Amino acid sequence: MKAVTYQGAHSIEVKEVADPRIERPDDIIVRLTASGICGSDLHLVHGMVPDLPKDFVIGHEPLGIVEEVGPEVTRVKKGDRVVIPFSVSCGECFYCRNGLESQCDNSNENAEIGAYFGFSDKGGGYPGAQAEYLRVPYGNYLPFRIPDDCELTDEQLVMIADVLTTSYWSAENAGVMPGDTVIVLGCGPIGLVTQKICWLMGAKRVIAVEPVGYRLEHARRTNNVETVAFESPKETGKLLKEMTRGGADIVIDCVGMEGKMTPVEYVETMLKMQGGSLGALITAAQAVRKGGLIQVTGLYGMRYNGFPYGEIYSRNITMKGGLAPVVHYMPVVYNLMKQGRLDPSDIVTHVMPLSEAKQGYEIFAQRKQHCIKVILRP
Repeated sequence: MKAVTYQGAHSIEVKEVADPRIERPDDIIVRLTASGICGSDLHLVHGMVPDLPKDFVIGHEPLGIVEEVGPEVTRVKKGDRVVIPFSVSCGECFYCRNGLESQCDNSNENAEIGAYFGFSDKGGGYPGAQAEYLRVPYGNYLPFRIPDDCELTDEQLVMIADVLTTSYWSAENAGVMPGDTVIVLGCGPIGLVTQKICWLMGAKRVIAVEPVGYRLEHARRTNNVETVAFESPKETGKLLKEMTRGGADIVIDCVGMEGKMTPVEYVETMLKMQGGSLGALITAAQAVRKGGLIQVTGLYGMRYNGFPYGEIYSRNITMKGGLAPVVHYMPVVYNLMKQGRLDPSDIVTHVMPLSEAKQGYEIFAQRKQHCIKVILRP
């Protein structure tokens, strides 16, 4: 089959790889019809995630049709249309049974963290979804079967795998309540959908922060939010605090470690041997009110010597975050789309054949052609 493969830092290639096969009795094989490119995929391609071998198949936003099932699979059958979540989880361990399936104890033999499709050996070593076929373990737990009468498009449905579910969890985990003022850092796919969901949860005021002009304009036009162009953590944090008269109730960081840095900030980050930029997190610490909450959804590395804990501690700020446990949110966001209350279609700017994945990554990474979200079609 054809698949998008990692070839070293800043290099991918669409090439022929071995077809997946049933390895365990509860495995299924899915013939993929759509797969998204995620900002987290850029971290892989840019060499920021360790233990990623050459020729590893990447991608973790799968939609497709069940092609084959193992002998113990009863949840789905051949021909069923399914969405597969980005995380790999068993459904039976303590964490899966208690709503934290992203930290499944049984799916990753290589590390203590949970497992994820297409995300290195440390992430469990499961080949990814930017391919023609995907082996999916735990076939009686992971697949979300799409009802036969569903009229939603592939471009809508594929975002159940990560974008919609992660965004919903971000707002819910942050505890967004009616009347809240919420600042969302970042207007990429997760940030844009999180803004929509904050309104659904009753927020009184939603402010979007982003350095890229066309994304900021998109947020203003489609989500009816106030917008602030990010300049630097110090200046932007100060402006946001003034706008909100002391800080927002909640700041949701949908940026992570690739926040915009000045040349000086970049050098400082490298000298400190940090996992990446802390610009978004520093901005969040400055923009949240005393006693407020910071929700960290964007991906961060493992080492941070300049972490702003003093400001967080001294102002009684709560901090939450991590990897979204998306499996149990899949039916929630599907129903919101079916009811017409949530539609992420506006963020899909590019739909491309799998064979053009290299171009798709370039457009997405370099923000060409006003790109927000790329969907690959095998």
